[in-house]
Amino acid sequence: YTSDTTTAFSSVTHICRDVNYGWIIRYMHANGASMFFICLYMHVGRGLYYGSYTFLETWNIGVILLITVMATAFMGYVLPW
Repeated sequence: YTSDTTTAFSSVTHICRDVNYGWIIRYMHANGASMFFICLYMHVGRGLYYGSYTFLETWNIGVILLITVMATAFMGYVLPW
């Protein structure tokens, strides 16, 4: 893997074609990341349903963690391109 935009696509192609089971690594990573965010959204929805937002300190820490996770995913996936 390389974050350089000139070689990033050839790096992903190399992993998918030349590394043993590279294609499954790529799909497991993509699907795992999507499932992680689905679980996060379900967790927030559960908190909204059960009224957990009334515990302000706990809720605010959770919101900060959610924003931090989303910012980290954005910086790691979107910004290098």
